[in-house]
Amino acid sequence: MDIFTMFFNDPVVFISFTGLAVVLAICAYYVWFFLSHIEHDSKGSH
Repeated sequence: MDIFTMFFNDPVVFISFTGLAVVLAICAYYVWFFLSHIEHDSKGSH
């Protein structure tokens, strides 16, 4: 079975991958957020 056909025809697969993408996007945002603020704070403390 083609993965794209299964992705768009099976709602369980679609919702699972969509939820996983949202969680990974939130994790990437938090990594960027904390790293940028740590860098900003360390520049100001010197």
